[in-house]
Amino acid sequence: MSAGSRAVSPPHHGCPHSPPCPTADSADRDAARVASQHWDQGWSLLCNGVILFEDTGEILPTGRTIEPRRTLPRVACVPRPPAPRRTSQAPVSV
Repeated sequence: MSAGSRAVSPPHHGCPHSPPCPTADSADRDAARVASQHWDQGWSLLCNGVILFEDTGEILPTGRTIEPRRTLPRVACVPRPPAPRRTSQAPVSV
């Protein structure tokens, strides 16, 4: 290294944002900023090269696919089984 030069770290996967977006191979890759939106087609291109579909499926820049993450229904949304029928115990008047 020459006396007047400084070590410059390479840019983080070409991301211009500060702080840089997560890389495509990191667990929080979906937190990257949207580079191009195609809501009419159901997908977006993220800054890190990930294609994110509206059903949460993904295609990584390597071509690897990630299955959609399906959320389980909330307890309040789960239908309850029907209540058992009650029989009348009152005497029948004639």
